[in-house]
Amino acid sequence: MLAGKRVLLILGGGIAAYKGLDLIRRLRERGAAVTPVLTRAGAEFVTPLSVAALAGAPVHQDLFDLTAEAEMGHIQLSRSADLLVVAPATADLMAKLAQGRADDLASTLLLATDTPVLIAPAMNVRMWDHPATQRNLAVIRGDGVSVVGPNEGDMACGEYGPGRMAEPLEIAAAIEARLAAMAGGRPLQGRHVLVTSGPTHEPIDPVRYIANRSSGAQGTAIAAALRDLGANVTFITGPATMPPPAGVTVIAVETAAQMMTAVTAALPADAAVMAAAVADWHVANAGAQKMKKDGSGRAPALDFAENPDILATVSRAADRPRLVVGFAAETENVIDHASAKRLRKGCDWILANDVSPATGIMGGSENAVTLITADGAEDWPRMGKAEVARRLAARIAEALT
Repeated sequence: MLAGKRVLLILGGGIAAYKGLDLIRRLRERGAAVTPVLTRAGAEFVTPLSVAALAGAPVHQDLFDLTAEAEMGHIQLSRSADLLVVAPATADLMAKLAQGRADDLASTLLLATDTPVLIAPAMNVRMWDHPATQRNLAVIRGDGVSVVGPNEGDMACGEYGPGRMAEPLEIAAAIEARLAAMAGGRPLQGRHVLVTSGPTHEPIDPVRYIANRSSGAQGTAIAAALRDLGANVTFITGPATMPPPAGVTVIAVETAAQMMTAVTAALPADAAVMAAAVADWHVANAGAQKMKKDGSGRAPALDFAENPDILATVSRAADRPRLVVGFAAETENVIDHASAKRLRKGCDWILANDVSPATGIMGGSENAVTLITADGAEDWPRMGKAEVARRLAARIAEALT
C-alpha cells in the first residue's frame, strides 16, 4: 500500500525517538521512501548516522544549511513528500505546530507545507494531560492534522498513564490509512456497519450496579477505523471511559437489555462488530430504592437472570448482516473456548483474546488477538488497539467487496 509513496519523517526529541528507527524500517519494507529530519533534541537520543543508514537517505537537520537553502531547500522538502509524519511529536513540537512558530527546520517544514500531516505524540503523562497541551491538540486537530496515539503504559520516567508513543506498526497503519483516504481509498463507502462497545451496567439499586473493566477502547478504535474506510457507522456504546469517535452515529445505552433494543433497531447493516463486553446476567430483584444495612450483618440476597444474547440474536436475525464479528474475552483455553463460542453463537468471525489480569489487556491500550474463522485461527501479534482496529477494518473491507 505504501509502494512508491514518499514520507517526510520528523523525529523529535524524546526517548521514544528510538521507535522512530523501527518506524523507518517498517515504512521502507512496505515500499515507502523515507526522507528523515532530525531535530537538535532528537539527535540527543538517536544518531544521524543510524537514521541515515536505516532510511537510505541523508538526514536533514539544519535550517541554515547554505547548500540546501541556496535553493530554498526547506520549501522543496516540505512539498516533495506525500505525507509529513512527526514521530515522536513532543509537547514542544505540538506547541509550535499549533501556534505557527518556525524557529528550526522541523517547525519551518510544518509551516511551509501544503501536504497533509500526521503526528504521533509522546511525552510525560503530566505534560500530555496539561491544559496547554490539550488546547494545542484541539487546534492541531482542527487544522486537519491526523493524530495517532498516544498509548497508555509505563514511561521511562517511572510514571504510568497516557503519553507513550504509538508503536511503529500502529503508526505505519495510520500512515497507510491516511494515504488511502487521500487517494480516495474508501472501500466501505456506502456500507452500513454496526459496532457495539464498552461495558454494560446492570443495576442493583438506583446507586449500585454490576459491571466489568472494559474501557471501550477497542470498540471505539474499530468504529474509527471503519469510519476512515468510508463506512456509515452506528456506534452503540455502554458507559465506557473512552469517548466515542467523531463522525459516527452514537447511541448511548446502559444495560444489556437497552443494548439489545438499540442493536435490533439499527438493523439492517452490511456488517456487525460486537465488541461490547456485555454482562451475562442482570439482577432480577433490583431495588427500587437504595438497599440499606439492616444491622443483621447479612448481605441482601440478589437473584440473577440471564441477559439477552445479542451476538446470537444478530447472527440468527432475519435481516442478518452479511458479516457478523464477535469477541471472546477468555482467561483460559482461549482458542478452544472462542472456537466453540463462534459455532454456538453462529457468527462468521470471532476475535479471541486472553484477558487474564497479568496481560493488562482489559482496560489497557494494547491487545493480542486471534482471528478465528471457518478457515481456522490466525494469531496477530500484540499491538496497540488502534492497529488491531485497522487490521480488522481492512479485513472487513476485503470481505464486503
